[in-house]
Amino acid sequence: MHLDVLDLRNFYYRTQLGRAAQRAVRDRLLELWPATSAEMAGLTVAGYGFAVPLLRPYLAPARRVIGLMPAAQGVMPWPAGMPNVSVLCEETRWPLETGMVDRLVVLHGLEVSDNPDALLEECWRVLGPGGRAMLIVPNRSGLWAPRETTPFGFGRPYTLAQLDMQARRAGFVPERHAAALYIPPSHRRFWLRSAAMWERMGARVSGFLAAGVLFLELSKQVHSPRRPGLGAAVRKPLSILEGAAKPMADPV
Repeated sequence: MHLDVLDLRNFYYRTQLGRAAQRAVRDRLLELWPATSAEMAGLTVAGYGFAVPLLRPYLAPARRVIGLMPAAQGVMPWPAGMPNVSVLCEETRWPLETGMVDRLVVLHGLEVSDNPDALLEECWRVLGPGGRAMLIVPNRSGLWAPRETTPFGFGRPYTLAQLDMQARRAGFVPERHAAALYIPPSHRRFWLRSAAMWERMGARVSGFLAAGVLFLELSKQVHSPRRPGLGAAVRKPLSILEGAAKPMADPV
């Protein structure tokens, strides 16, 4: 079941807890994929689900940024004050050419999908050879998944092993994993003001146990096709009859 785009917008942009969550998840993504010109120059960066809060740092260095929002969720114009780059799409039929995307971020997409395997197949299709995808999902053992007062309490939360297995089944190669969102899902000022400290402490001490979200970076590896037959042409094939006397014609 997809959340409504208005509820997602209100959480991330109009509540202090949502802004703190946005900052924590985005900062972790930027550690994994730095938004520098050297890293992103000439690349196409796309986000599916409600990934746009994480994409703003890539608007300047990337060649193109696209926000894909599923029809069941709804779409909103983004970014504010700039030309719109958000697109409404079917969950498993994106209006993108095959192999067009270099970096793909999926947030609030996989855990609420009616067909996650087909969704990952579409992710595979739009990525170019060597392209990378970052899946961000609620952590089953975290503090945020049981709370339906935030977007991370909807859909199917994952363990890292479950996420890894599903990605491999779609043909991806898992590269590395991470976690974020260690503050409790509380609107109290104490937790909000100390959010940065809890993120630093959680990354060092708690591992994935208390993290609200899991990150799994995937790569698309395409093997070059093999030609049938010999790998190299033989200039002068040997003949098993080489050196044998030619047969003589029968006398008339």
